Amino acid sequence: MENSIYLALSKQLVQQTNMNIIANNVANANTSGYRAQNLVFEEYLADQRGKTTDRAADDALSFVYNRSQYENTDPGSLSFTGNSLDVALVGPGFFGIVGPGEEVMYSRAGQFQLDAQGTLRNSAGFAVADQGGAAIVIPADSTEIKIDKNGFVSDQNGQLGQIMVAEFENVQVLEAQGNTLYSSPEPGTPAENTAVLQGQVEGSNVQPVVEMTRMIETLRTYQSTQTVLQSENERLRGAIQKLTGQN
Repeated sequence: MENSIYLALSKQLVQQTNMNIIANNVANANTSGYRAQNLVFEEYLADQRGKTTDRAADDALSFVYNRSQYENTDPGSLSFTGNSLDVALVGPGFFGIVGPGEEVMYSRAGQFQLDAQGTLRNSAGFAVADQGGAAIVIPADSTEIKIDKNGFVSDQNGQLGQIMVAEFENVQVLEAQGNTLYSSPEPGTPAENTAVLQGQVEGSNVQPVVEMTRMIETLRTYQSTQTVLQSENERLRGAIQKLTGQN
């Protein structure tokens, strides 16, 4: 296959991935605590003789590939709900959530609820973690639930636990896992610069107009690359016909 076709296909593949990410952002424009994801592109140099190289060379081909994703760390807007189980974070912290396999995961979404046993859970059904990584249980006779700025949960009889709020030196180490959950290769540290607000929720930080503009640009880039592929295909067909004497 001609090098030009390889190069064009590499560009189309990353644009397709980019479109999927943008579409997911648009779909979560109204999801509480969701943070927009972005694709990181990088140049990949390949030696035409079959070897790869990490530096430019006269005979190297320059491809494009998607290296990773990063998130927009801007906070979403806060909305007052008055619900005692709705909480929002002001600052860089994340709620601790007991995810699949009892692994502690992290989230900015604070629309919590109680199950039949009184366990505090997020909207996806995962238990909200306390500072030790265990679930927080609200007694059935609790009549007044309060959550203070440090995440301490209490009722009319006293404190019931403290919601885990963790901060990270570099939030880009967090990897999105769906359901507004993030995993981390290392545990976060107890929050020092984050406050918990009861009765409010943080919205998505997705800007629909920006994402729609990115979607249009990505589509146009994909289509222009498709035109290049079609032109190259016609050129190769013409060359083969001339060489073989076929009409």
